[in-house]
Amino acid sequence: MPEETLLKVRNLDTFYGGFQALWNVSLEVKPEEIVALIGANGSGKSTLLDTILGLIQPAKGSIEFDGKDITTLSPFQIVDLGISQVPEGRRIFPDLNVLDNLILGSYSRKARPKKEQNFKMVYELFPILEERKNQLAKTLSGGEQQMLALGRGLMSNPKLMLLDEMSLGLAPIVINSVYKALRKIRERGITILFVEQNVRRSLEEADRAYIMEAGRVVLSGDVADLREEEKVKKAYFGI
Repeated sequence: MPEETLLKVRNLDTFYGGFQALWNVSLEVKPEEIVALIGANGSGKSTLLDTILGLIQPAKGSIEFDGKDITTLSPFQIVDLGISQVPEGRRIFPDLNVLDNLILGSYSRKARPKKEQNFKMVYELFPILEERKNQLAKTLSGGEQQMLALGRGLMSNPKLMLLDEMSLGLAPIVINSVYKALRKIRERGITILFVEQNVRRSLEEADRAYIMEAGRVVLSGDVADLREEEKVKKAYFGI
């Protein structure tokens, strides 16, 4: 696995109006890693993803992606550079069919020439989407809708995917299939930074993790080491 850093976040402060949501947050993600952001509701995980994607401008700090400063770029510029987000709640277009939902993920300047190649990748990862390409998205099961959201994110030809609470509301057997898909996505050279409330599962699936509390990173490291941290055992595993 390459050792250079793909995403570098340094000393971010982010505000919602007068409320400070992130405090001096720093993290790094290397190419082809799966990295988890862990924490309770309100800990700042989703705000951090939105700040990386340019949906919120930080008050302080910097964000570097693939060697380029993206701190002040707009979301469409950031997507064009190779970052895609699969938001919490999936946010697919329910009254469009599966095919049209996927096409909407391929409109960035760099993704358009690779649309057919990316279709092939999505259909190999999620064969059910090809079977149901003419079906309205709202008629899919929850798990299939999550696969569609992941597929749409892949259509933008990303180097890095930001995934927000992708297992929320899904049955355990469906969650297993989603995480299996993540491993296959990583095998294709795509890096993953994901938000998850299920700490136990996160520490099974990720390579490294950052634990957030009240807008701050309070612990980080390899998941094997974090599983042995006393603070993690007490707070999340009841040990």
